[in-house]
Amino acid sequence: MLLLLPMDGDDTQESELTGILSASYWATVEIEEGRVIEINFYQCRSEIETLCDAVIVTNNYEPVMEFLDQQMMVLVAHFQKTIDDIVEAYLFRELHDLSL
Repeated sequence: MLLLLPMDGDDTQESELTGILSASYWATVEIEEGRVIEINFYQCRSEIETLCDAVIVTNNYEPVMEFLDQQMMVLVAHFQKTIDDIVEAYLFRELHDLSL
């Protein structure tokens, strides 16, 4: 599973999830068998060549139609802000699926 996250910085520990329109960086987080395999940061979303399975957003009102058109799941992290917290919430299925 490859997650796409709009972030306010490119530090794995310190950066926080931000709105799509205000993202300074985009992080991809690869998860396999319940473990984080790799985290990469990109300044521009167009630099990401691999198709992502899901995008994580901060609220229900983000502009997500582009992601839905690409058949991506849209998951909402209402309270989680750091990559570690988001991954944990994803693994425990605590993120709200906006596409349902």
